[in-house]
Amino acid sequence: MTKFSKIISSGSYLPDRILTNKELENMVDTSDKWITERTGIKERRVAAEDETSVDLAYKASIDAIKKSNIDKNKIGAIFLATCTPERKFPSTAVLLQNRLDIKNAFSFDINAACTGFVYALDIAKKYIESGQIKYALVVGTEKITSLLDWSDRNTCVLFGDGSGAMILSSSDEPGILSSTIGSDGSFKDLLTVNTDLEYIEMKGSDVFKTAVNTLGKLAKHTLEVNNLEQNQLNWLVPHQANERIILAIAKKINLSREKIIITVNKHGNTSAASIPLAFDEANSNGVFKIGDTIMLEAFGAGFTWGSVLLKY
Repeated sequence: MTKFSKIISSGSYLPDRILTNKELENMVDTSDKWITERTGIKERRVAAEDETSVDLAYKASIDAIKKSNIDKNKIGAIFLATCTPERKFPSTAVLLQNRLDIKNAFSFDINAACTGFVYALDIAKKYIESGQIKYALVVGTEKITSLLDWSDRNTCVLFGDGSGAMILSSSDEPGILSSTIGSDGSFKDLLTVNTDLEYIEMKGSDVFKTAVNTLGKLAKHTLEVNNLEQNQLNWLVPHQANERIILAIAKKINLSREKIIITVNKHGNTSAASIPLAFDEANSNGVFKIGDTIMLEAFGAGFTWGSVLLKY
């Protein structure tokens, strides 16, 4: 019998500290109005100095494991997406595995920047459907504020820290219907980390245009390969980079704002953590109903991009 993969639980964690636009007005040449109009962001979370991406991932993972009601040692693999690892090596996934005390799994990191979680879901889906594992823990975790130049108003206002996680299981019925990932390294210098200063550098207008065009086409492709019309899509859970990007993509597939999960206003751009954070907030609030068709979609440095279509 053909096996499918299905999301059976989600979890999340946000650091305690909230940094508002008003506070940023006292740190850099910006304003609440300027940030809100251009991004939709009102606040973001900032991890404590001694808090690492592993600490964030641990709390999100514990949340997801508890909600799944499975023995954690049934988890066969941990796929962790991050571009802010605690160490150069060993991997953040291995450090998380040790912290969780999961004995019977293999684990590794995925770095596809903001698309990392979608890449990790794609990998988990394939491992489960091939029969190699029954359960997977998929995590997106970022301490992205550690890469910010707090004097650069074009980048420091955009990002926040956090972690989200999901437990995937094998299933006799379809859960994840399709996954698509892609990349193009010719755009490598439009969004990157300066190797000398270790700060994020971004050519915002170029990123905006490419993201909207790429994700608009990807959303249409995802619906087409699943033989779905736009009106059959119940929810879009996009990467939370910028509200203007999100709404521009929705317009390309004629999707109303009411069908979009938006958390960028209170989380900022949490890179690989943004989709699982947004998903878990909606999931925890009972937004999704059994049978709903949900699209996850992301775009990140590289450039990288990807989508997942699933049946809830």
